[in-house]
Amino acid sequence: MIYFLIAAGVLIFDQVTKFLVRGDFALYESRPVIENIFHLTYIENPGAAFGMLADKRLVFLIATSLIIIFIIYFMRLMEKEEPKANIFLAMAVGGAIGNFIDRAMKGTVTDFFDFRIWPVFNIADSFIVVGMIIAAFYVLKGEKK
Repeated sequence: MIYFLIAAGVLIFDQVTKFLVRGDFALYESRPVIENIFHLTYIENPGAAFGMLADKRLVFLIATSLIIIFIIYFMRLMEKEEPKANIFLAMAVGGAIGNFIDRAMKGTVTDFFDFRIWPVFNIADSFIVVGMIIAAFYVLKGEKK
């Protein structure tokens, strides 16, 4: 139950921030938070990171569905072995569902964090990356035991 709540919290946080950006920014508008270092820039990304595979909506929807199913299955396996990993896997699932909703509803993903040296990304992307890295750490740590 706690993992569901974590995933739901990430999903809600992601969707609310995207809703606020879409409502307050014009497309491609950029506002500096720290000039030339960190901006909030509203874009609609039709692809993956770096805009790769643009307009391959069906591919992303199928791949994301399979990945979410795999992660949830893996979480069930990890529950006894390394339950702390599941906290972070739940974060990744919440983020993946957030981006899935964008793609399913609009065909693009709303991105807005712009560090100027990296592609623009969003809350969901952050939780996916951080969640998977920390979960991998716990899984690998558990395998050394």
